[in-house]
Amino acid sequence: MKIYNTLTGQKEEFKPFGTPVKMYVCGVTPYDEAHIGHAMSYIVFDMITRYLEFRGYQVKHVQNFTDIDDKIIARAQERNVSARELAEGYIAEFFKDMDALNVKRADIYPRATEEMNKIVEVIGGLIAQDQAYVSDGDVYFRVTSDGDYGKLSHRSLDDMMAGARVEVDVRKEHPMDFALWKASKPGEPYWESPWGHGRPGWHIECSAMILKYLGDRIDIHGGGQDLIFPHHENEIAQSESFSNKKPFVKYWMHNGLLQLGGEKMSKSLGNLITIKEALSRYSSDALRLFVLSSHYRAPLTYTDEVVMAAERGAERMRAAVQGHEARKPMGDSSSPLVVAAKEARARFVEAMDDDFNTAAAVAALFDLVRDINRAKEQAVSADDLAEAQGVLLELAGVLGFTLEEVAVEEVAAAPFIELLIDVRRELRAVKQYALADQIRKRLADLGIALEDHPEGTTWKASKVKP
Repeated sequence: MKIYNTLTGQKEEFKPFGTPVKMYVCGVTPYDEAHIGHAMSYIVFDMITRYLEFRGYQVKHVQNFTDIDDKIIARAQERNVSARELAEGYIAEFFKDMDALNVKRADIYPRATEEMNKIVEVIGGLIAQDQAYVSDGDVYFRVTSDGDYGKLSHRSLDDMMAGARVEVDVRKEHPMDFALWKASKPGEPYWESPWGHGRPGWHIECSAMILKYLGDRIDIHGGGQDLIFPHHENEIAQSESFSNKKPFVKYWMHNGLLQLGGEKMSKSLGNLITIKEALSRYSSDALRLFVLSSHYRAPLTYTDEVVMAAERGAERMRAAVQGHEARKPMGDSSSPLVVAAKEARARFVEAMDDDFNTAAAVAALFDLVRDINRAKEQAVSADDLAEAQGVLLELAGVLGFTLEEVAVEEVAAAPFIELLIDVRRELRAVKQYALADQIRKRLADLGIALEDHPEGTTWKASKVKP
């Protein structure tokens, strides 16, 4: 099993430090609704957790909430509520969104505001080692004290300076020094510290939480590619400095970024789609299939057309396992369907072992879907069908698909759909297959899936609401 490591820039054999596999994934700053960019990242790391468990590993998964920062404070002041009340409200909504996406809960969800003792301890240790300094109530990490600063983003300090607009700050020794502790301003929430009232910088909270809940070295640290610099770069610097250069993370994993219709999603552009909005139109399986049909490190573009296609794909998977009856696997069956199921499993594992190549794994699932549907038409034995369906359900579950029927509102156009089905049947009877297929395709585009059976054609409305 191999994983691409951002730190080394290559795939490496997966050899965790021990048991359990320790994984930390950066969480959200809860000042607004979670959006589909968040959904992409957490679906990816949910898939990684599920596959590691499928391969026999025990996983200890920690994911934080940055529940105090400038954006939370500003939004709370706008709404005349406390920063805590605002953050807790959005944390509750985040959990609802993740549950709706079938994302498994992490083992621990620490909050920055509840980890101040550990944060202060780590900052104090860095000051004592002369790797951080106090300036007007703020505390900064001294980047020049870290000889390999920039190793994650593969840039030197000079390169960073040349490629960034760094504002002059007389409180800093070096322009790239970053805040570990920020002195509070009037009216802001604050906590006590040896350096005065204040709150932690963004980067230090993750290091403190990892040290507290997972120890001074972990197997996997995950997040979006936008976190490589400065967030994760700074995490490495402060964590390895605190622990006297002991390697902090073995495998750094970063998912690609999501664009909306060809442009980057941005609150300033007003083009964010919340998870709730997406789930009001599409099933969780469709959103998951949209994400996992590409490699997790690749960029992804969200369009209605692409997600509607994923919805239809999810419906094909659901149809393939419909009527599944759990039976004891025969084991020695040599029927073509059972052989195809075994081959699909082998291809699935091979793909996932290669840096979680879900695109290839999903392709293996859909080949099995095709084989199951063909076998149904050929009246395959119930045992063979049940075994193949069981394999499909198991592997789909490893990727986090529920394959549950989607509850939809009553379709007002039902009489018209039935009329089109009658027209399609008559077209097929006179061998006008192109026109008949066009009716099926246009209905599918509208979220109506047709299913042909020996006794006739039935239809189902998917979650899609064009």
